[in-house]
Amino acid sequence: MREILGRRRGLLSRRSDGRPEILGAALTFATQWQWPVLPGVGTRPRDAGCSCSDPDCVVPGAHPFDPGLLAATTDERMVRWWWTNRPGAPIILATGGDAPCAVSLPALAGARALAALDLAGMRLGPVIATPDRWALLVAPYSLEQLGELLYAKDHVPGSLRFHGEGGYIALPPSVTGAGQIRWERAPLPGSATPWVPGVEAVVDGVVDALTRTGVSAPEM
Repeated sequence: MREILGRRRGLLSRRSDGRPEILGAALTFATQWQWPVLPGVGTRPRDAGCSCSDPDCVVPGAHPFDPGLLAATTDERMVRWWWTNRPGAPIILATGGDAPCAVSLPALAGARALAALDLAGMRLGPVIATPDRWALLVAPYSLEQLGELLYAKDHVPGSLRFHGEGGYIALPPSVTGAGQIRWERAPLPGSATPWVPGVEAVVDGVVDALTRTGVSAPEM
């Protein structure tokens, strides 16, 4: 049985008004899975634009601001304090170190790549989805390791993004300027720290799947 099941919704509790419980999810990530998290900057209520001062922000609402990325923590008291004071803040994972990293690509290409990888029998870890992009969580990797991997490839789609050491990614059930963030492939409810594959296997599989299915992942 595969570790990851598609479209599981049971991981997160919900409030009485039906909205996902952000604090509960943040506590699961930080205390049970030991993923360092911090609140994202969030969006403006009037227009869903980023609350930061950059009018051209490319990841509206989905990045750290105050505190900065280095403040990411697994400390329960700090997580409770942050989301008690900012209950709607997106949950930002600081990637790298002992925490998962991620490889992301446009949503359409991601859906087709996952279908091809399923047919090939490849084991995947959790997959995060927004309306625009999907992100496959992978084991931590170094910049040197990633550089060697990409150098060995004849071609890597320019739309692939790598969230490694010093990077970040927003986690479900956050809502950002890109829309609702959800699990496309969710960890099993009540599971321990989710298993994630190595970056080599994921990049190899995604590039091969996109090539075999004739998908051209557009720049986004």
